[in-house]
Amino acid sequence: MSINSESLSEGPSALQQRRQATVFLLRLQWLVIFLLIVALLWVYISQQRFQHHVNERLQSHEQVVSRLDEMDDRLFALSQQTLPEPSSAASSQSQAQNQLDLLRLQMQAAGRLLADNNDSAAIDLLRGLHWQLSQSSNEIAPALTLVIKQNLVKDIERLQARSAQPSPWQLQNLAIQNIQDFLHSHEQAMNASAQSKNSSLTRRQLAIHEVIMTLNLASQASNMREQEQLIGYLRQAREQLQTLIPQTLTPQTLSPQESASQAATAQTSTDNNVQTKSSPTNITEVIDRLDRLIANAPKPTPLLTTQILDRPQR
Repeated sequence: MSINSESLSEGPSALQQRRQATVFLLRLQWLVIFLLIVALLWVYISQQRFQHHVNERLQSHEQVVSRLDEMDDRLFALSQQTLPEPSSAASSQSQAQNQLDLLRLQMQAAGRLLADNNDSAAIDLLRGLHWQLSQSSNEIAPALTLVIKQNLVKDIERLQARSAQPSPWQLQNLAIQNIQDFLHSHEQAMNASAQSKNSSLTRRQLAIHEVIMTLNLASQASNMREQEQLIGYLRQAREQLQTLIPQTLTPQTLSPQESASQAATAQTSTDNNVQTKSSPTNITEVIDRLDRLIANAPKPTPLLTTQILDRPQR
């Protein structure tokens, strides 16, 4: 009788524990689903914000194009004007100043073409300016003319060499794509492991997915040649990945800025070739490549001729 009474007392207790465990698992599952919904909502809001910013940039680009058209009209009107014959040194100096002003406007147009990644049109414009300075109608001082022509030749040669190589923005996108390929494969491996164990999405899987979405935004910023936004998204992806690695196992215990400054001192040419040709093999290598991409983000290079013309003339 004592044995039966003990079994009866233990029976309800075990059943109650099963019910409590079931309730706890259900609550945990709903919590994970809620966190996943919140993460997806955040990604959607970020995408919408970026899309809104892209639309604003497109509108500003249209405004720039319209301004360039107005500048072309002004250049055409200036070129069609018949300048009076110089009757004195003052009139010759005024004509030289007008030609310098016109040359500055033309160099601004060349800079706009470079900003739009139209190197071939910029090279043609610079060649036309070099020919223009060689004409007898040029009233600019001979010494200044010689300096401007020399810098025009340097700008043309530099742009020709740059156009024969892949764009730094293209290399940046290829490196980001290699990182995404590794993260996609890593995410698929984790999903397969989770399905085999019939478990829900983990925090690590959500973090990897967020990093992939952030790198998509970085690629879009690179396509639009927005350096500050590109660096910002790359740093955000780095911070998200940093949380997945124990601090004792991470070779970069420095801040993203300090790690990027150290990466800039390395042999970036060889490293960039590796980044664009192969995918990383682990999360630590991904963080290292992100540091190098941040340190070597493409920067606009001003034309030498523009710098000469912007200097105060004596």
